[in-house]
Amino acid sequence: MKNSLLIAMREWRARVWSRSFLAMSILGPVAVLVFTYLIFAFGDEGEQKWNVLVTDPTNAMEGKIMPGKDKSVTYSFANTEIEHEDFREGSRYQEFDAMIEINRKVFENKISHVFFRDIPSARLRTKVQYQVERRLEEVIADEKFGISVQRYRKIKRPLTMSFVDLSDPYGESNSLNGWVGFFLGGVIILFIGLFGMTILRSVAREKSNRIVEVLMGTCSSRQLMTGKILGVGLSAMLQFVVWIVIIGFGLYWMRETLFVDLLDPRNANFEDAAQQMQNQSYAAKQFSSIEYNRFVDLVYNKINFGLMLSYFVGFFIGGYLFYAAFFASLGASMGTESDGQQFVLPLVFILLISLYTGYYTMNYPGSTLVEWLQYVPFTAPVVAMVKLAQGYGENGYQIYISMAILYASAVGMLLIASRIYKNGILQFGHRLRLVHLLKWLRKT
Repeated sequence: MKNSLLIAMREWRARVWSRSFLAMSILGPVAVLVFTYLIFAFGDEGEQKWNVLVTDPTNAMEGKIMPGKDKSVTYSFANTEIEHEDFREGSRYQEFDAMIEINRKVFENKISHVFFRDIPSARLRTKVQYQVERRLEEVIADEKFGISVQRYRKIKRPLTMSFVDLSDPYGESNSLNGWVGFFLGGVIILFIGLFGMTILRSVAREKSNRIVEVLMGTCSSRQLMTGKILGVGLSAMLQFVVWIVIIGFGLYWMRETLFVDLLDPRNANFEDAAQQMQNQSYAAKQFSSIEYNRFVDLVYNKINFGLMLSYFVGFFIGGYLFYAAFFASLGASMGTESDGQQFVLPLVFILLISLYTGYYTMNYPGSTLVEWLQYVPFTAPVVAMVKLAQGYGENGYQIYISMAILYASAVGMLLIASRIYKNGILQFGHRLRLVHLLKWLRKT
């Protein structure tokens, strides 16, 4: 164990004082903070144009929403009910970007559904909700109460407008929270890829210049492999800590200086918003602010950083050990430093697939495939982080099973890698083939 620690410290110093490590430790978190600032500052900018179909079987709206025209929203009317599946697939409806359902029940429950194809901006949602509600107030005030619109607005109940994604009509995906888990899972894959390749290059370099022969004279092959994996892993953990400190300080600074107003609940006066709906500019500003605050509120209030980071560390260590076994054994098997590229590409491809499974999990969190992917050690780190961000609910035990399988697989792969490392590290001048790996696995 002493030899493994000495080798680990040697690898740690070599990594930590390299220019690439220092650059990644500073530029990486700064890039994350810049990207976060851009989302906060400009995430809802840009003008969208919508062609909207209003289904009004009872002709309650009388074929109009507003007296004039709006440059960003065009309304058309249908006097029949249309199922959202027909609207999504029907060829005659493809020219429309969204469909609003208006029926007699809307006068009692004040709920209307908007089925959209592409996610609208908060500003566009506010505008559509405001315009439809204004027209609905006119109809209700005239037909049901026989009073003026102004008087009705003083006693009215706000309309609840549900925006439904046609690709996810039942709201199975929690994409906003899921992006947090996807980001953390992506960081795991990024670090595993970067430091896994560091292990591979280090082993292949020492093997090609014959330094490994000197090292093998003072320690065993298992000690050498363990020390190299441990040293590179410790440098990765150090870089991760630096990222946390810089990003944490940056988010705190932005909260205290740049986005103070957005985070102060006193600035979101919902009572005034309800009372002054007759002022369109005021309503749009208030409701855009409410929608805008969802992402800011997620980052600063709804993310349990303590819980997320603790599981992040657990899955990072398990995933790193699992993949490091592949990179270390591959580096020891190479006949030359440039050999083995045909085996590196599948590893990189697997890492990219693991990243994609996180995106798939965000969109289909309840699918059977996702249930299995969280237990597969290749994909568990990303899938489990996304599911954790979205919430396991009553199935919280699944994350412990996933982590247990990951660590058991990591131990198994390290045992297999140690055998390949032992039999391949002193082999030179050969061209790496799969048969060599199988031969070294059978050899004790």
